[in-house]
Amino acid sequence: MSVATAATGTVPSSPEHPGRQGLAALTLGAIGVVYGDIGTSPLYTVREIFAPATGVPLDAAHLVGAVSCIFWALMLVVTLKYVTLILRADNRGEGGGLALTALAARSAGGRPRLRGALLLLGVFGATLFYGDSVITPAISVLGAMEGLEVVTPALKAWVLPLSLVVLVGLFALQRFGTAVVGRLFGPVILLWFAALAVTGMSQIVQQPAILAALDPREAAMFLSGRGWKVFAAIGAIVLALTGAEALYADLGHFGRRPIQIAWTGLVLPALALNYMGQGALLMREPGAIENPFYRLFPEPLLVPAVVLATLAAIIAPQAVISGAYSMTRQAIQLGFLPRMTVRHTSAREIGQIYMPLVNWVLLAGVVAAVLYFGSSSALAGAYGIAVTVTMLITTLLTYVVVREGWRLPAPLAIGATLFFLAIDALLVASCAVKFLDGGWFPLALGALLFVLMSTWQRGRALALDSIRRDGLELQPFIESLAADPLPRAARTAVYAVADPGTVPQALLHNLKHNQVLHACNVILTVRFLEQPVVEDAARATVEPLAAGFWRVTLDFGFMETPDVPRALRLCAAQGLVVPLFETSYFLSRETIVPTPGPGMAAWRERLFAGMSRNAGSVVEFFRLPDNAVVELGTRVQI
Repeated sequence: MSVATAATGTVPSSPEHPGRQGLAALTLGAIGVVYGDIGTSPLYTVREIFAPATGVPLDAAHLVGAVSCIFWALMLVVTLKYVTLILRADNRGEGGGLALTALAARSAGGRPRLRGALLLLGVFGATLFYGDSVITPAISVLGAMEGLEVVTPALKAWVLPLSLVVLVGLFALQRFGTAVVGRLFGPVILLWFAALAVTGMSQIVQQPAILAALDPREAAMFLSGRGWKVFAAIGAIVLALTGAEALYADLGHFGRRPIQIAWTGLVLPALALNYMGQGALLMREPGAIENPFYRLFPEPLLVPAVVLATLAAIIAPQAVISGAYSMTRQAIQLGFLPRMTVRHTSAREIGQIYMPLVNWVLLAGVVAAVLYFGSSSALAGAYGIAVTVTMLITTLLTYVVVREGWRLPAPLAIGATLFFLAIDALLVASCAVKFLDGGWFPLALGALLFVLMSTWQRGRALALDSIRRDGLELQPFIESLAADPLPRAARTAVYAVADPGTVPQALLHNLKHNQVLHACNVILTVRFLEQPVVEDAARATVEPLAAGFWRVTLDFGFMETPDVPRALRLCAAQGLVVPLFETSYFLSRETIVPTPGPGMAAWRERLFAGMSRNAGSVVEFFRLPDNAVVELGTRVQI
């Protein structure tokens, strides 16, 4: 079945995503899912700041300055930018890179060049998210399992194989759904943040001088005194911010208030206390720099700490893994990826999905990253650049929303954007120095995915142009059939077509081979709009064309699962009854034929043809009844 994407007018956003659960349950869920990634950053951040490559001396002044940088980075980037500002840029309650992209594209209005540029920018940002989805599970689990070395150096050889076992188990669990995973581990992350706070406070009490880190001047002095080496130090500080994008990506699952309450009420205080606690410990015991996080725990509690950290590390990637499923579905329905199998893991929550292909491709990437880099310290070089570039893209897209969509005064919108852009640019530049140390890895993944997504989007546009160019105009064709005494079958036929103005190829084949028309013929076009959800009242548009012929357009949001038979039942309110058990669906299975010409480069056309051949089942994607579908082949030259 062919589909089209379409822009819509500006839609007022809703401040809260409607949910069936209470505020307390949603807040607890946000703690477990949204903040798992950023919550495990203390495992490695402080250690990496004082790694030999950064050149930062391990003394009291630099410890205070480094911890101050972490604290104020959390305040400016996470609290001010994401929790206060970005969470307000919701697309009808939904967040994430592609939701923001769609919102910015709508805000651009009737400027097609700007809209196209915003779409490409957003898609590139989305591709970097997949790089994060590979690195996050790898570094989180490796960082946790490296605690075994603290228990006894003899266990060092087991870190890598046990990490792989944990990761395979994590991805194997995904088929049971986010809700099951959340119920299994949800309380653990709450205990994790409590442990962060308690262990941090125990060290601060012994060395209260670390509280000077709350003074922003300490951060300023730390940065100003580093010279050009400041980039290496900031590149390590960025590790404390990884996971910030999850706040926005999971907006649709939990709503704005639960995410904000969880951050200000628990997550931020726990993180601040733990980072200051590590700083206090190192002021007293510089030798603990090998693994300052685990040295916060008394020796009898080391093994429980490793177990707790491992469980937290399993939870940490959940936001990016489930986010990868959601992002992929959005990309499919916005026309940037071919159809894939989508399995719903909850009968009540439509957002809880599982995509087998995405899951196993992510696992393959994670295993490759673990085997190639071998340690969390090595992975730290790869971690950060994708996150910071995504942050910068988010800032640019948000400017379009606040200026063009919200109509805020230009000085305010420009001033706020320049402030955050300066921070983002500094973070990107700092992570860029780690390019050869692993930073290339997520960028390479992002570039590969961008080629795939842009090729599919361009290829679909060329295929649609070919259909329009070679197809027959619908209305004159229908009128010519009125005078033809073809036999009529007493059933309803639904013909899918991407361009509602052209004759479906399946209809031509049916007439040619079967010499019969149905009593009721529905020319169907399915569109995915640049908004998350379409209300049922606005879903179906019915237009009578001639005796026995109707044109129907079904609109879906990019977060919805398209159920065509159910949507067609809505046509009854407009005078068209499509009986469930008396309807046949005629689909054109397109065979893409690359041809020399101005379309795309030959290798991209062959790539698009391959992607088209391996696209998922139309029947499954649109929830069509298996026993009522007739597929007819057609060749499309691009």
